[in-house]
Amino acid sequence: MSDTPQMKPWIASIHAYVPGKSNGAGGKPLIKLSANENPLGCSQAALEARTDAGQPAPYPDPGSTRLRDAIGALHGIESSRIVCGTGSDELLNLVAQGFAGPGDEVLFSRYSFSVYDIAARRCGATPVEAADKDFGLDVDALLGAVTDRTRVVFVANPNNPTGTYLPASEVARLHEGLPGNAVLVVDQAYAEYLSEGDDDGGLALAAKATNVLVTRTFSKIYGLAGERVGWATGAPELIDVLNRIRGPFNVTVSGQAAALAAIGDQNFVRQSRDHNAAGLARLTAAVEALGNHGLRAIPSKANFLLILFEGAVSAKQALDALADAGYAVRHLPGQNLPQALRITIGTDQHMDDVIATLRSLCGEAS
Repeated sequence: MSDTPQMKPWIASIHAYVPGKSNGAGGKPLIKLSANENPLGCSQAALEARTDAGQPAPYPDPGSTRLRDAIGALHGIESSRIVCGTGSDELLNLVAQGFAGPGDEVLFSRYSFSVYDIAARRCGATPVEAADKDFGLDVDALLGAVTDRTRVVFVANPNNPTGTYLPASEVARLHEGLPGNAVLVVDQAYAEYLSEGDDDGGLALAAKATNVLVTRTFSKIYGLAGERVGWATGAPELIDVLNRIRGPFNVTVSGQAAALAAIGDQNFVRQSRDHNAAGLARLTAAVEALGNHGLRAIPSKANFLLILFEGAVSAKQALDALADAGYAVRHLPGQNLPQALRITIGTDQHMDDVIATLRSLCGEAS
């Protein structure tokens, strides 16, 4: 027997989450287009609320009551069916912890959010990766991978890191094909970037089904990644499980205040959505124009674009060239995408520079 503490074998199998880089060689600061942050920052109202949140000595409201009420009012959800977390990351991990363990399986698609694998292993469950369909989620492959040990199914929609999207009909088909004892988690971190009229039906499913949870975050379009605020909704029995095991004061005073103010400024959300749509369309068109050089854009409905480098120019060459131009983007060999870069939509100037760099790398005139 060892005379030193030993980690559990399922913990030893975890590859720690690697955040997007913000520095280049030698520690050179780079403009970060690697973490899908909002280039417009956050609402001025949220910024002021965060500053005016008050003294840090008292504990925050453990139930995030006012924030849950505001989320419920915006989305038409009873606040008792909402739980807030330290970003949606905490809630994703809690779902796995609450419903899976050793001997159980947690299912997700290839090229999904890397936290899903970590969440499964963290609670001793077995991560199961279903095949993709051209870098997107394949409902038939997911259903084909379901076994009598499947307890949690994670679906990011739009998906990270590919930006692909499942329509409501496919989300419903997936849910209908799952056993009732498996929790379907629809991770909608990028849902606010969808065009009006796009709706994957996740919130409606969470309102009526006993085995569906939807998670969302204030880190993306709301521009509050530094405050770590997220939320989930689903059947009362599912929310009860998450409340049992979440941190008792998991959302800070400033985080609750900023998120509450952000909810009240939907004009900022619309401005951010419109800015992103224009930048995404522009970057996509520029990449498609370089298709004869082997560049391919995976159609995205998020605030980033996954670019495949399938010709003479490699993803590593593009990564280095963009770093030389002052930009950090996300290279994904750890997610079996060594031929890809994920680039966050930035300001107009950021996109000018990124497009010019890619064109120059391909030998095209600016």
